[in-house]
Amino acid sequence: MRYRRASLRASVSMAATLPLLTGALALGIPAAHAADQQGRDTLLGTKPAWATAKADQGSASDSAKVSVRVYLRGRDAAGLAAWAKAVSDPSSASYGKYLSAGQAQARFGATKTQVAAVKSWLTSAGLKVTDVTQHYLAVTGEVAAAEKAFGTQLHNYTKGARTYRAPTTTASVPDSVRDAVLTVTGLDNAPHLASHQDQLPPPETVFRNAGPFSTYHGSNVASTLPDAYGTKIPYAVKGYTGKQLRAAYGAGTHTGKGVRIAITDAYASPTIAFDAATYAKRNGGAAYTSGQLRQVLPAKYTRTDECGAAGWYGEETLDVEAVHAVAPDAQITYVGAASCYDEDLLDSLSKIVDNHLADIVSNSWGEVEAAQTPDLAAAYDQVFQFGAVEGIGFYYSSGDDGDEVASSGTKQVDIPASSAWVTAVGGTSLAVGKGDKYLWETGWGTEKAVLSGDGKSWVDFPGAFNSGAGGGTSRTVAQPYWQKGVVPDALAKAYDSAGNRVVPDIAAIADPNTGFLVGQTQTMPDGRTQAYDEYRLGGTSLAAPVIAAVQALAQEARGGKPLGFANPALYARYGSKAYHDVTDNPTGSGLAVARVDYVNGYDATGGLSTSVRSLGKDSSLQAVKGYDDVTGVGTPASGYVESYRRR
Repeated sequence: MRYRRASLRASVSMAATLPLLTGALALGIPAAHAADQQGRDTLLGTKPAWATAKADQGSASDSAKVSVRVYLRGRDAAGLAAWAKAVSDPSSASYGKYLSAGQAQARFGATKTQVAAVKSWLTSAGLKVTDVTQHYLAVTGEVAAAEKAFGTQLHNYTKGARTYRAPTTTASVPDSVRDAVLTVTGLDNAPHLASHQDQLPPPETVFRNAGPFSTYHGSNVASTLPDAYGTKIPYAVKGYTGKQLRAAYGAGTHTGKGVRIAITDAYASPTIAFDAATYAKRNGGAAYTSGQLRQVLPAKYTRTDECGAAGWYGEETLDVEAVHAVAPDAQITYVGAASCYDEDLLDSLSKIVDNHLADIVSNSWGEVEAAQTPDLAAAYDQVFQFGAVEGIGFYYSSGDDGDEVASSGTKQVDIPASSAWVTAVGGTSLAVGKGDKYLWETGWGTEKAVLSGDGKSWVDFPGAFNSGAGGGTSRTVAQPYWQKGVVPDALAKAYDSAGNRVVPDIAAIADPNTGFLVGQTQTMPDGRTQAYDEYRLGGTSLAAPVIAAVQALAQEARGGKPLGFANPALYARYGSKAYHDVTDNPTGSGLAVARVDYVNGYDATGGLSTSVRSLGKDSSLQAVKGYDDVTGVGTPASGYVESYRRR
């Protein structure tokens, strides 16, 4: 599956589809096995929903080539989940007693006997094993051999305007390897893969915000524009910087010193070192020390056209600059995936876990839950659980399309934010006033109305839903124990009386109308020149690295002891002064900002567009007192970081 990025440029979605699937059981790997024909075990989720009888175009050629991954279950999957829970729960005697990467692999990883058995089974079916890792065996061969190995037929199916190959029934494995195999991926080949010879393209065409701007919330009132909610409204900020965000979220004197943060995205910006250093120098940030920012990159990139590789440069830039702005002394390791597909993103996550490259991992990519399947959900959750036993926490943006109805037609959450083994980060609209004073936050959700032709009113005010933080109730993931007693039953039991996972867990600034200033080398309008420029950016792709950076401050306050999988500790602080309890109406009256944008995105030659953006209007989702499905338990307050201090 392909994945999409989550960040927004001034309310214009930058979402590009990406490959990813996750979710799953509350405290364990999804049940990827089920009884099938005698002597075999089915691998749930391996037959895609689009492979219907109506779309069936007949058998695939026996000699057609197949490339798959067989993921390994390890020696004690149930024990892995139990250990991950115990070391993450503040009420457990095992809290914080993490394993090293080597210890985790020795205790829960696949054995040599399991690997040998899986390899023997695959080769006996006529398949060739091309790679063996701690997590999977990569396999190639012909359709006929794959059908023999996995106990299913491979047919061609129409999917939209294209034809793809997929299993006619759920794949299965012999009982002899059922305890060794977690799942298999790649039996279907939708969408087709791009050439492995692709090179990274140049940066995208420059994006700029037009003015006027506010330097802090309310500093520049749009006195010549029509009222909104009975009053004059301020222009949107040019973009908050680290000093303002640190003040808003209670950084105090902490800087993240000694803490390691990893960031995963697809591809890699070729100008990140220059851009990050230039941005810090121009905006009052601390200079990077030698080796403070490094990249771990794949040998080759793939699917660059399909994934929109250049669009990912801004994602990496945002993540790196936001982390450094809030936690200026933290070590940052960017781990780039070879593409925006599951197997490559999983490889990036596994690199971090297998080598313990960081204690905190920020991830700004995802997809709607309807795209998930149990097979890849199991593979992702296994990585997250290995991370948990090592003291590594994963933070995922909750999405930028509210309840997803406007974008997908169905109310749903995003994945992997809905996994029970990650921290889902929702979004807010943030007002920082004069002197870096925290004023208020609303749940991020905006409605947009444009200025009338005569300039005297807003057309159809407040306008239509424009963008907002993702959230809601999962349909596939059971309610984790740490949400019980905190998340209202109206949310948790929306689809199942037993309760389901609700997203998000915590929140931070995301609204692009109150967003973060980013600096990036981009291609100028002439299509040839590249130059550094700055613009305001938002989305929960901003919220995730901000929370990751705040967690680095908390880890420093804790004496450097890793926080690990954070959710049990986050929910244990619910209702305390550690959080801002964010609501949609913090001032008692409607809130809005005015924006003037370039129609063509970079200069006035194409004209200007003036609009009003109403705040705190996130589709069907609402930020209310207490836990809610826009901001979770709230945003970090001045007492949050200090609450981790060892006493």
